[in-house]
Amino acid sequence: MSGEAFNWHEFLARWQQEWVPRAGEDGGQIVVPPSRPGADEAAIAAAEERLGRRLPPSYREFLAVSDGWHVDETAGVYQLGGAADIGWFQDPHDMSSLYEENLGDDPREADILLAGMWRRALRLETDSDMSHALLDPGDSDQDGEWALYVYKGWSGELPDRYPSFRAYMEAMYRRFHSDRAERDDFVNATTRVLDAHVEEARLLALRGRWEQALPLLEEALSFGRPRSAVLLNQLRHLLDPRSSRSYGNLVADPRYLPEILPLEAMTPASGEWRLGGDDHWVGMMTARGAARESVEAILSTMRDGTYCYAPASPWGLAVAEARESARWGATDAAWQLLRHALPLWEAPGPSLIAPIGLLADPVLGPLITPERGREILATPRSGQTGPVPEPVPDLDPPGLTWLAEPVATRQAFDGYRCVWVEGIAPDRLPALIGEEDAQLSPPTDPRKASWRAPQAHEREGVELWEDRAVVAVGRTAETWAFAFDGHSHHHLSNLFLSPAAAASSSGHAVVVWCDPRLSSPGGRPAAFHLSVAEQGVEIYAFTVRGTEIDRSGAIPQALDPARLFRPEDTELDCELRVLQALHTELGLSLPRFALTQGRLPTFTTRSWTRAPRSGEGFAYLSFVRHRP
Repeated sequence: MSGEAFNWHEFLARWQQEWVPRAGEDGGQIVVPPSRPGADEAAIAAAEERLGRRLPPSYREFLAVSDGWHVDETAGVYQLGGAADIGWFQDPHDMSSLYEENLGDDPREADILLAGMWRRALRLETDSDMSHALLDPGDSDQDGEWALYVYKGWSGELPDRYPSFRAYMEAMYRRFHSDRAERDDFVNATTRVLDAHVEEARLLALRGRWEQALPLLEEALSFGRPRSAVLLNQLRHLLDPRSSRSYGNLVADPRYLPEILPLEAMTPASGEWRLGGDDHWVGMMTARGAARESVEAILSTMRDGTYCYAPASPWGLAVAEARESARWGATDAAWQLLRHALPLWEAPGPSLIAPIGLLADPVLGPLITPERGREILATPRSGQTGPVPEPVPDLDPPGLTWLAEPVATRQAFDGYRCVWVEGIAPDRLPALIGEEDAQLSPPTDPRKASWRAPQAHEREGVELWEDRAVVAVGRTAETWAFAFDGHSHHHLSNLFLSPAAAASSSGHAVVVWCDPRLSSPGGRPAAFHLSVAEQGVEIYAFTVRGTEIDRSGAIPQALDPARLFRPEDTELDCELRVLQALHTELGLSLPRFALTQGRLPTFTTRSWTRAPRSGEGFAYLSFVRHRP
């Protein structure tokens, strides 16, 4: 509190004036006047002499204005006593021993204070629901204020700590308001001011001034004011796009349902554990007023990855165009389309202040990073005006060298392989290199798609030697269609059969496979393969395994493996050099964000290995855990 003046007369008089009792269990009203006349200085001094301690400033000042207070029937502590009622707690249940046993070898200062609090504390309550309001002289600040702990004996939880008696009373005043916020008869000067702040915050947020709106909404929410939670959750959701937020009964309003219901469906649709399962969630949404058919339809599209955020108006046209870009990996271009169109977004009603439905779209949602979320909030929209924020930097680096980044990428990929085909649409790739009847999936997480794919021994009609990869599909800025696999964990074997010739039946195709060195002693050496084909014919290729180089065809000087893979250089240096050459000479690139954090269509390729020939060995290992 830093010694700031506080007018207890004004604060308690306002609370007294606003007092609306809660309803009793029999439907009647429980009328308990909260305040009592203040204690005179002599009574307070007598209490201090009896206790042997001077009382902390804010509690002393309170007693001079009201010698006790009825807090509320819902607060655990019902009645705070006056100067003559308070006394030392003296730990009648030996809570100190229990807390001291759990301190451990390196306890925090806060835990030490709490363990000793029970024997030191001053008990304030005279009526409660197995709860205690305890002022601790051993936990004080520079102003002489004692921390106040509220212990609910029936809860089994740690006590709630407030830095001072004043902080506790202000929190109880906010709780008093929150408990009555939904009542039509609870209208007073405080509620009018807070509701005006909510409306002011709404307009500030639409003008891009979210940082000014945030504290107004946080204060209003602490008093339980209507709409404050819904508006505040939208700001917090865009500041932390991967978090989960609830929007209450907003799903019942058809104006907001297209934006809100898919967001509410994200957790059950993600496949993560949810209390009660999907049926429970459907029941919750219908209980909030949403039509069951709408709830089940949205959940179904979220489950199979086909949901599309499709708002109306010019903003919706930009969203559709951005999705088409992001669908094939051009996430920076998609974000630029969205950024440019943000001012066109129109709020469907007063409870929505941002296009949060974007977050539920399986293609566009991953694009919204915390930085981009802040940019959305800082952009004026829905007819409001204001300064436009500086654009956040693009996320995709040019070329291919990011594949060799030792931190971000090596955690995402255990080696990688890719097919590029020049000048064709990505949806043609399954016909060129896919297994029989291969189809593109809806946009999905390529890593999960690969991990969940059945192995060769689990698929009827697939030979054990086959290496069919689940590949993510997209398009580069240089108009190459690509099929990328970074998650299958297969290695570049002697049975490798490049798909370059099959991929090039209608043009130019390139295949790259980087197989890193095994970390275990005596493991296989690192390997790197490049093959280039045109019109169904491989025109040149090389494979490097350790210091051995196999080559064929007329390899351009810029891609000569002897120049790119020098024995004196590290594996990483060689990889960086060849990736840079592939970008410079062939114009190859890959979208980092889409492949590591986004969603792309996938399909299963034909085998990257051929059948063993006579005299060639082939081994297949399967590990099974046996229980004793």
